[in-house]
Amino acid sequence: MSAEPNAPPRAPRAPRTARTVEDVRALVARATGDEKHEESSTSTLDPIWVLYDRVMRFDPSDPAWEGRDRFVLSKGHGPAGYFAVLAAKGFFPEDWLDGFMEYDNPLGSHPDRRLVPGVEASTGSLGHGLAMGIGMALALRAKDLNEQRVFVLVGDGELNEGSNWEGILLAPKLGLGNLTLLLVDNHSTLRHGSPWRPKFEAFGWMVNQVDGHDMDGLEHAFRQRDDRIPGVVIADIPEGEW
Repeated sequence: MSAEPNAPPRAPRAPRTARTVEDVRALVARATGDEKHEESSTSTLDPIWVLYDRVMRFDPSDPAWEGRDRFVLSKGHGPAGYFAVLAAKGFFPEDWLDGFMEYDNPLGSHPDRRLVPGVEASTGSLGHGLAMGIGMALALRAKDLNEQRVFVLVGDGELNEGSNWEGILLAPKLGLGNLTLLLVDNHSTLRHGSPWRPKFEAFGWMVNQVDGHDMDGLEHAFRQRDDRIPGVVIADIPEGEW
């Protein structure tokens, strides 16, 4: 679907750099601290990098540009990978990572939209991100920004929160084809919800399930869109491959 005439000019999709995901892993290693939650960060890194390097539209020089796509890290307790991607894309200096969680450093144990350029939502309490993403998707539609998309990352353990399932029930009823849920399943919860596909299909979502380390597979899944219903990309990260 094309943007309406009053929509902001379309920026280049995914401003690409010569950086690789291995470069970004080195940036993640620069962030240290007792509350780093390293496995939460590294298990989400590949999908987030694919989004920012290949799929999403944004402008690091103008993080609030209205024509951007939106990304919400609902699983906010593991932000080091997310911060590394934002730094690699030029939202803020890479040396901020060296002071991760230090006094007066903007990069804390949870992302803060008031302090960190590029962060769309302050998150940390699990189960809130999808509801915020639904609100963003509705706001974009109200503004006739029909090409812009909202991506929300949740973890498998986070889907133990009932508020997520309220959002999973609601989004298809609202016809939010501009919303994509990214479920990073790193098999970290004792109350695992798999199989995921039949659950989401029963609620009316378009489902793509891929290897969470398959960059091309992730890109293909993220590019799938049905304007009538939301989509979910299930990124499987086997335990021990975080």
